[in-house]
Amino acid sequence: MFNDVVKSHFNYLLNLLDYYTGSCYNHCMCKNKLKYANGNHPRTDEEKHEIIENAAKAYEAYMDALGFDWRSDPNSADTPRRVAKAFVNDLAAGCYNEPPKITTFDNVDQYDGLVFQGNIKTNSFCSHHHLPFLGQTHVAYIPGKDGKVIGLSKLNRIVEWFSRRPQVQENLTMQIHKYINDVCVDNKGVAVLVEANHTCAGLRGVKHDSTMKTARMSGAFLDRKDINTRQEFYDFVRDLKR
Repeated sequence: MFNDVVKSHFNYLLNLLDYYTGSCYNHCMCKNKLKYANGNHPRTDEEKHEIIENAAKAYEAYMDALGFDWRSDPNSADTPRRVAKAFVNDLAAGCYNEPPKITTFDNVDQYDGLVFQGNIKTNSFCSHHHLPFLGQTHVAYIPGKDGKVIGLSKLNRIVEWFSRRPQVQENLTMQIHKYINDVCVDNKGVAVLVEANHTCAGLRGVKHDSTMKTARMSGAFLDRKDINTRQEFYDFVRDLKR
């Protein structure tokens, strides 16, 4: 009789613990949720640590549901934590990190030609299946004579910040374009071309290797009366492949 009372009380405490830890977990997960997977909400190191802890617990349940005895497998015993850390610190770092610090300069010499940066390494993953797509991004802009010139490496940082999120390539292209257009004040046009191979198509579904290209143009790059500017951009891209 005594043992039954102890057991009943013990089970009550366990249920209570599950309830409160579950409530705390749900509260944490509901705070500042990103409306879209490719959004951004900067987090402190403490907040990132909390997200990793909660995500690792959730991934444990995920692996259990898939039927893996991961706790007994020395190669998988720490997989839930590894996956959570990789997601927050690397794969989707653009969701959790502050925007890159962008250095711009006055266009002192009133340069009005094309500024091009090509073959920018682009590592992202699709928001549909969470499988990687890998490739390159090519960007260009034409500074206004009284506008701003952006530090060259900052173009790479912009691409990196947006690509390190669950993405759809079309949206990634638009985000990069808009950001460059905003920071390059009084520019005369911005061009962005992304080309990537999607493992969600290569490893599942149709299982074909192929390359997807998306482009977003504005300003002089869209001027129907001056097709030379857009052609110059594509020539620069083509020259990289020679």
